[in-house]
Amino acid sequence: MIGHLLAAGDPLFAKGVDLAVVLIVIAKTLVTFGILLVSVLLMIWFERKAHADMTNRVGPDRAGPHGVLQTLADGIKFILGKEDLLPERADKFIFRLAPFLSAVPAFLAFSIVPIGGTITIAHHQTRLQLADPPIGILFLLAVSSIAVYGVMLAGWSSGSKYPLLGSVRASAQMVSYEAALGLSTAAVVLASGSLLVSDIVSQQSGSIFDLNLIRLGVVPFVVFLIAATAETNRPPFDLVEAEQELVGGFHTEYSSARFAMFYLAEFMNTITMSAIVVTLFLGGPNGPAPHFLHWLWPIVWFFGKLLIFLFVQVWLRATLPRFRYDQLMDLGWKVLIPLSLGWLLILATLRLDNRWYGVIAGVVGVLAWTILIRAIDVGRARVEESGQLEQVP
Repeated sequence: MIGHLLAAGDPLFAKGVDLAVVLIVIAKTLVTFGILLVSVLLMIWFERKAHADMTNRVGPDRAGPHGVLQTLADGIKFILGKEDLLPERADKFIFRLAPFLSAVPAFLAFSIVPIGGTITIAHHQTRLQLADPPIGILFLLAVSSIAVYGVMLAGWSSGSKYPLLGSVRASAQMVSYEAALGLSTAAVVLASGSLLVSDIVSQQSGSIFDLNLIRLGVVPFVVFLIAATAETNRPPFDLVEAEQELVGGFHTEYSSARFAMFYLAEFMNTITMSAIVVTLFLGGPNGPAPHFLHWLWPIVWFFGKLLIFLFVQVWLRATLPRFRYDQLMDLGWKVLIPLSLGWLLILATLRLDNRWYGVIAGVVGVLAWTILIRAIDVGRARVEESGQLEQVP
């Protein structure tokens, strides 16, 4: 039964599991983990250099050519040059566990991302994708929601008030934008009719109009991109680490290798979420390719699209100021969630075969949307009115 479920996504398991299949899976795991780690090292260097260019600075230029080894030097400094502190009042087991709960989900989410086409290894065909379970999208949503536990437990287990406040605020932010992220992902599942990531990618292999970016009307793509940026605590949503307000947020008491793991997890999440955007909305490794080296071009297309989104993340960091916390929560609960929910209802209505069902669903959707928007307007008016009353002497 398990073999059939695995074979549904990857042809590697079509003929059963033997020693060669096990070795190929182990090799794919190591290669995927290595690619993600190297991508993190390059992403940190790329962000520093690109951000420096945008703000008329030099950036790292000492360690290696153009400072490309600066990230490696920083990692060695964290592990060997910094003292590993453990607060006296901390819950020692949870304090040590929390960094892993932040880093591991990022790798698990990246494991379902296809970075290329199909290749043959030792007479076994397999996709350039670590895992393709039949519930791949549900697995993605489940794994992405686990990361909040690492943040919350890190602040709680530190035994200090500032990390606790930072973890509560970080958890509220991540939970708020998780709803919009899930609704925009549900729109992709609705259009594709499958939870398999490989099916979602294969349905976008035709013309540019087959991309989910176009098929779904751009709105789910925009919502997913904003929600993913907030989920990964990237500017302008970096309230999690607002140093001038909370010292350092949930990881204030962390140092040495444990702090490095939080730092690694943030950039790993950035790369993973950008890869998920490319996979769900832009066809992943799909793209025109010549006949020679046909296995290489999907990899080139995937990393080319990924680089564009990583540059967008750096661009946002260099140009946009940080939101106030009330603005951040308003955007998540009062804009993104109603917008993504309303758009999902529209997409579901358009897919109904019976026109009367479509009319009824449309009317119910419009009424629900109107009531929701009215409730939001009333709440905003009450907040403004209470603020004006407080200002009256």
